[in-house]
Amino acid sequence: MSTFWSIWISVIVLGTVFGCWWLLWATRKSQTTDSETDRTTGHSFDGIEEYDNPLPKWWFYLFLATCIFSLGYLALYPGLGNFKGLLGWTSTNQWEAEVAEAEEKYGPIYAQYGQTPVPELAENGDAMKIGQRLFANNCAVCHGSAARGQVGFPNLTDDDWLYGGTPEAILSTLHNGRMGAMPAKGTMPNMTNEQVDQVVNYVLSFSGREKDAEAAKAGEAVFAQACVACHGADGKGNQALGAPNLTDNTWLYGSTYDWIKETVMNGRQNQMPAQSGRLSEDQIQILAAYVYSLSN
Repeated sequence: MSTFWSIWISVIVLGTVFGCWWLLWATRKSQTTDSETDRTTGHSFDGIEEYDNPLPKWWFYLFLATCIFSLGYLALYPGLGNFKGLLGWTSTNQWEAEVAEAEEKYGPIYAQYGQTPVPELAENGDAMKIGQRLFANNCAVCHGSAARGQVGFPNLTDDDWLYGGTPEAILSTLHNGRMGAMPAKGTMPNMTNEQVDQVVNYVLSFSGREKDAEAAKAGEAVFAQACVACHGADGKGNQALGAPNLTDNTWLYGSTYDWIKETVMNGRQNQMPAQSGRLSEDQIQILAAYVYSLSN
């Protein structure tokens, strides 16, 4: 913050506090007695007049106490421009202190599970209670509290995995994140609208749901040119690329004709953030075991 704005903010803050203090004393001084009177302020509405009586003492002194408290707070904590406060408090150092305290308290608990293989750890009820909380705090916002996913976010409770459901694959996903990208119209950017209709019908034919049998038949050639590189000739996908299986009727973005057409026309971009750096190695091990347990 520049010096000008620092001074400007300080003047406004202190001016407000001292202005409130002056107002309290000025109005108190103008009222010569603490007893009630019949004198009014001159305000009248609907036949109701406002008496000009002083504040009760306890109320008056409470207002003064808030002004004193404000000055003490501004001396100890940041609030006056660039002045950092006598205590040197910042939200960052408080967060760091709380993280250090939590690490000291919970680190040994995580460590006792961190070296346990994922399948074995998935059978440990106490570890899975910790894993459930880690999931709720870090994963549920996308995958849902029950881990059943939603449009664009995979269901983690079934046996359909984009990148593999082995302990090693899950650990890799958590550590490094995933970046899914399906280009619009696959590897055939000049695909016509008619060809889009054909390939969508061909994809639907994998589960016997094509709308137009002739279009589906013609779509096989379009699929071979635009989609085989990722999804394979049989449409069963490729976990190394994160290309989904198109034959099992499990869909990340919807399974209707319109949904699939939208996917083919515009492509899809999806990202799961890496947890390395956000969670410790031991926490990731526990979280991986929890995710593994959901479908095993």
